[in-house]
Formats: sequence, C-alpha cells, structure tokens
Amino acid sequence: MVDFKVEPIEIKLRSVKLNGTFFRYFGSKKLVIFAHGSGSSRLSPRNIAVAKYFLTRKISSFLFDLLTEDEDKLYQKRFEINMITNRLIEVTRWLKNQKNTKKLEFGYFGSSTGAAAALKASIKLSEEIKAMVSRGGRPDLIILNLPKIKVPTLLIVGELDDEVLELNKKAYKSLGGIKKLEIVPGATHLFEEPGKIERVSKLAADWFDKY
Repeated sequence: MVDFKVEPIEIKLRSVKLNGTFFRYFGSKKLVIFAHGSGSSRLSPRNIAVAKYFLTRKISSFLFDLLTEDEDKLYQKRFEINMITNRLIEVTRWLKNQKNTKKLEFGYFGSSTGAAAALKASIKLSEEIKAMVSRGGRPDLIILNLPKIKVPTLLIVGELDDEVLELNKKAYKSLGGIKKLEIVPGATHLFEEPGKIERVSKLAADWFDKY
C-alpha cells in the first residue's frame, strides 16, 4: 500500500490562480508550506528533494508558485517582500479552509527571499504557524521585524556561503523567540554538494518534529 500521493493543486485566490504541488502523506498531522526564493518556483529540485525526504518522516508538504507567470517576468516583483508575504498569507489561509489540510499543524520552509516572506507572515499567523525553517534565507531583509518573531525558527546556512552566512549571523541576534543557527560544513548557497541537501532535510524534519 502506498502511504503518500503527489498531486497538482490549483489555488484560486481573490485576484489570481496559482499552481501548487501537494506531497501528501496519508495520516500525517503536519503540513510544511514552502516559500521559494527569487527566480525559483514549485519545481525547485532542491525543495522537491526536501519534500520527498519529509514524506519518509510522515510530514506532508505544499509547494506552490508565489508569483504568476506574468508577475515572474517582472524581475522587481521577485523582491517585493510585502507582496510575497501577503500572497503567502493568502495561500496559508486557503489551505486552512481545504478539507485535506485544515486540521493539520502548519510550518513554513523558506529559501532566500521566500524565507524573509515566511518569517514576516509568521508574525501575523503566529497562532497557525507552529515552526519555521530557513534554508540559505535572507532574514536580514526584514531586520526590523525580527524581534516580533514568536515562532520557533531554525536558520540553516552553508559554511561556504560567506555573504549570506554573515547576514544570518547578524539577523540571528535580532530574532525573537526560540531560535537556532545551523551551519552546514562544506556547503555553498544552493547546497548542491553531495549529501548537503540531505543534511538540510534532516535538520528541518527534526525541527518540525520537535516543534
């Protein structure tokens, strides 16, 4: 018997329709919503690898496109953190009203600019979001909001991702709530080195299981 299903989902919001993929583990009590970085999408091979690992830990995942195809053609849209944050909040509330997901505990997994949006969204949705993981994220983009964070937050950064690592170290000092910074030895920004995305996946799953 197959314990999971990967299915395409169309999200109908007030103003737009977005494409998503539901990595559904039957009987799971947890759902991790992914917020990808600039220039990426629900088809990110690294995020898909993490979502597949989560299935082995009985954690469901939801990957979706933060932007429509037309929006993504406008380069500056990818860095409009407020707009991306509001879009993520809309999608989270949409999932809270769907039959297969409304009873699950929600977490966020953000990458690059998507991590900044997920952190900011967690301030407004602190009752709904139970835990947050950032992979090579840019929490510094919302530095003034970081003390307001209440959700247990794990920052994962590659040891060789020099600039982003320094930005995360500075942001970590301002970050509120339960927090941890994990530096993955020998990893660059995209964690493309052998075994590194697997390390990220395990660290993230452990965090979601704990919180």
